[in-house]
Amino acid sequence: MSNNSELADISKAVRREVLKMTTAAGSGHPGGSLSSADIVTSLYFSEMKQSAKNPNDPERDKFILSKGHACPLLYAILAELEYFPKEELSNLRKISSMLQGHPDRNKTPGVESSTGSLGQGLSVACGIALGDRLSKRKSRTYCLIGCGESQEGQVWEAAMSAAHYKLDNLCAIVDNNNLQIDGKTSEVMNIEPIADKWKAFGWNVLEIDGHNFNEILNAFKEARACKGKPTVLVAKTVKGKGVSFMENVCGYHGMALTAEELERALEELK
Repeated sequence: MSNNSELADISKAVRREVLKMTTAAGSGHPGGSLSSADIVTSLYFSEMKQSAKNPNDPERDKFILSKGHACPLLYAILAELEYFPKEELSNLRKISSMLQGHPDRNKTPGVESSTGSLGQGLSVACGIALGDRLSKRKSRTYCLIGCGESQEGQVWEAAMSAAHYKLDNLCAIVDNNNLQIDGKTSEVMNIEPIADKWKAFGWNVLEIDGHNFNEILNAFKEARACKGKPTVLVAKTVKGKGVSFMENVCGYHGMALTAEELERALEELK
C-alpha cells in the first residue's frame, strides 16, 4: 500500500506516459485519462487486491473501465505494475498491437473486460459482483464511468439492478469533469443533480474531490464498510488535470498533443 506522496509521484509518472503514448500514436484520449489518473492510481496502488504475478486469482479485485476511451491511463498503470513491459506503451493504437484504442481483454494482460461502447461497463461490473457473491468470494469490483457516459440509459438500468441485488461488493466512480467530446455535459445533456439521482436509485453516495488522495482513499474505505447497498463515488475532477494548458479544455478530450506541446507538458509534470 502506497502513501499519499508515493501515490502523487506514481500518478504524475502515469500522466507522463499517457501523454507520450498518445502523442506517439497521433491519436487517443488524453484529457479524460488525466482527469481520472489520481483515482485509478489510488485503486491499483492502494485499494485493490491484485497482482501481475497471479492475474487470474479468483479472489482478486476487479476494475472495469467503462469509459474505455481512457485506456491510455489503464495501460500506463498496468505497465507500471509489470503486467507487460513499458516498451509496449509506444505501440498504442498500432495494427496488431496489444494496446488498442479501447481495452481488449483478449489482447492486453490485466484487462478484465473489453469496453468502449459507452454505458455498458456498469452492467458488466454488476454481473461480476453478483457472480463473486454467489461464489462466496470476498472480491470487490470497481467501475469507472464518465460524466458524458452517464447520459446513457443503460447506466441507470445497471444502477437499478445493482441496488435491487444489494451489491455491496460493487463500487462505481463517476469521473465528473463536466466535459465530453462536443462540449460541457451541462450544455450537451445535463446530468445534474447527479448525486441525488444515484441516491434515488438506492446507492450509497459519496461526493469527493477526485484529485485529493485523502478523500479518495477515505471514500474507498467507507465503501468497503457500507453493507446492503452498492456505493458510488461522485468525483469532481478536472479534464486534462496536471497540465495547465490542457485543464478544462474540451478539445483535448480526443486529441493528442503535438511534439512541442508534449515537451511543454512533460516539463510541467517533472
